[in-house]
Amino acid sequence: MRFLSAFVAVLTVSATPLAVPLLAAETQVFQLPEGARVHDVAPAPDGKIWYTAQRQGALGILDPSDGKIRQIVLGPGSAPHGVIQGPDGAAWITDGGQNAIVRFDPESEKIDVWKLPEDTGYANLNTGAFDGKGTYWFTGQNGIYGRLDPGTGKMAVFKDPEGRGPYGIAATPGGDIYYVSLAGSHLARIDSATGAATIIEPPTPAQGARRVWPDSKGNLWVSEWNSGNLSRYTPTSGAWKLWKLPGDKPKAYAVYVDERDKVWVSDFTANATLEFDPATESWTRHAGSGEGADVRQILGRAGEVYLPESGTNRIMVVRTGRN
Repeated sequence: MRFLSAFVAVLTVSATPLAVPLLAAETQVFQLPEGARVHDVAPAPDGKIWYTAQRQGALGILDPSDGKIRQIVLGPGSAPHGVIQGPDGAAWITDGGQNAIVRFDPESEKIDVWKLPEDTGYANLNTGAFDGKGTYWFTGQNGIYGRLDPGTGKMAVFKDPEGRGPYGIAATPGGDIYYVSLAGSHLARIDSATGAATIIEPPTPAQGARRVWPDSKGNLWVSEWNSGNLSRYTPTSGAWKLWKLPGDKPKAYAVYVDERDKVWVSDFTANATLEFDPATESWTRHAGSGEGADVRQILGRAGEVYLPESGTNRIMVVRTGRN
């Protein structure tokens, strides 16, 4: 049974980031509190950065201007995975530990928790996105996707047509919702009115579609974990195009498209994040700040890209400028 609960965070922690030298003029690295195990990141208000501290059940708040860090505990058993900034300016979190969607209000620091219906079972919640009507959609790797109406708290959960695997999810500039399935190796478009998912099969079988992100034209960019491809799907034509990541046996994890329509994809094998220019089909390599950086979901804002390194427990900020 769905229910809504609200409470105030009971614990915060402070940490001063380790003095890490800049890797380049446009790059800065912040060490996070020991044991946090950063997973996803998102831009927060006032230039701050949110991150999920998966092993500490907390939402982290990093201020890049002075390096100060706070962590807000999200609830008993919390293990947050994804975080995004909603249209309301709040942090919206998929919390696998609580099997719930969590909202953190940065003004009041109030925390709201929406548990998944009991008959859903453990969903292994992954990522969330808002559609063009302000409805929050989310994925769970154990074979579900769902929606939450922030105004009413009403939640609905649906089963993926092919079972296990729903992972990354994103909204196009037009407000349409797409998600990808890692285990199912497919892309899916959600009908926001009915909740039905239409499967779209990529051209590479068993490619392990892991994350998805739109560009300004509404094309969907997909990171393929098993194949090592970066692929692009054009909804208006149904066409696919593929690019193999450079190097030996790449493992493409995260994908993000910045405001310049440059595509960022993390490669666990290369210990790097690659910046792809679709216009020239060229790659720029941004090395991890240490061995085994393992960059999870990439996000950012105009002029900045955030790389959460789960392996080093750091956040790398790449400042790209505004052009």
